Amino acid sequence: MSSRRSASARLAATGALTLAFGLALSGCSGGLAGNGDDGGSEDGPIKIGMLAPFSGQEAAFGDYMKFGAQLAIDEVNGDGGIDGRDLELVTEDDGCDPTAAVAAANKLVTAGVKGSVGGYCSGATLPTIPVFTDAQVPMVIPAANSNQLVGQGAFMINGTGAQQAEAAVEYIQSVGAARVAVIDDNTDYSVDLADSVEEQAEGFEIAKRESVNPDEKDFSANVNSVLGADPDFIVWSGYYQAGGLLVNQLRGAGYDGPILVGDGSVDAQLAAIAGDESIKNVVGTFTKTPDMLEGGDAWIADYEEVSGGAAPGPYSIQTYEAVKTMAEAFTEAGGTEFEAVTTALDELEGFPLLTGDLTFADDGSREGGGFVIVEPTGDGGAFVLKDDLQG
Repeated sequence: MSSRRSASARLAATGALTLAFGLALSGCSGGLAGNGDDGGSEDGPIKIGMLAPFSGQEAAFGDYMKFGAQLAIDEVNGDGGIDGRDLELVTEDDGCDPTAAVAAANKLVTAGVKGSVGGYCSGATLPTIPVFTDAQVPMVIPAANSNQLVGQGAFMINGTGAQQAEAAVEYIQSVGAARVAVIDDNTDYSVDLADSVEEQAEGFEIAKRESVNPDEKDFSANVNSVLGADPDFIVWSGYYQAGGLLVNQLRGAGYDGPILVGDGSVDAQLAAIAGDESIKNVVGTFTKTPDMLEGGDAWIADYEEVSGGAAPGPYSIQTYEAVKTMAEAFTEAGGTEFEAVTTALDELEGFPLLTGDLTFADDGSREGGGFVIVEPTGDGGAFVLKDDLQG
């Protein structure tokens, strides 16, 4: 087994974040000094916290993640729990907003959670790391994947922005593109991914880098700027709401070449917003979804039983895997003590998950990343596997 950093080293890595966000934390009601149920009795359930967007533009992902987490918890509890203790899911809405996320994280700490398995928007997830670490709550992040999260003391189920960019660059090279325009939406996640694509570009030219305001509806100025650079390939690194409008407007302005979107736009809503004609020749980078996996149909059926019939969406399976990973760490640690659980997460090697065996690198990122190329050709514009990038 390869050597791993100690849990104390991971604590040290969060020092700068803790200092940077200290004032924000002290100003939140119901904070670390609050008198809530600590969930720490030896015979009660072990509470697992999950921050996700249940309101705002990304609200659909909250339920995708919640039901994925609940399915994993039901399975763990059905197998006897953690040394006879059930897991219990506690959710809070972060709205993909950094300030709301810090307040919500403090609520989970006050509620006595012993692990965090949430995090969708990177910009909202980053400031919660010192909240959880200061309270000695280990974090396994299922979705958020900005490079800024790497090495901060949390563990990431999703591949990093750099790993996603590597997959994007490999695909761009495979189709022989020469002039690539890269467009971001000014959010932390989107800028990080766009920067990574630029940094890794090889064999093609970055003809244009453009940023849009995701709250706008009319991107005509951005579209004209991008198309003025005469690209033969466009990368969109933002979320699907603005992405759908942008794709539609690029097509309306006469661009019919390939468009690659990042994982924040890999959702059937992209097609719904862009329209059936505009979505043609669009692909995305994403980690594997249930329909791409052996045994995926059975997992989908189990998920739909928990969700009341709703189909899984992006990050349902990653949140499921975050819970399974945390449960394994509790089991290996023999309890929920922070240093022991963090050490157990550090030392996981080849832990079998549906999306592939899991080993964490020393910085908490997932070794390998696991990104593939998907396209919105499934039912209702759902993204399905196009290229597994295995040659």
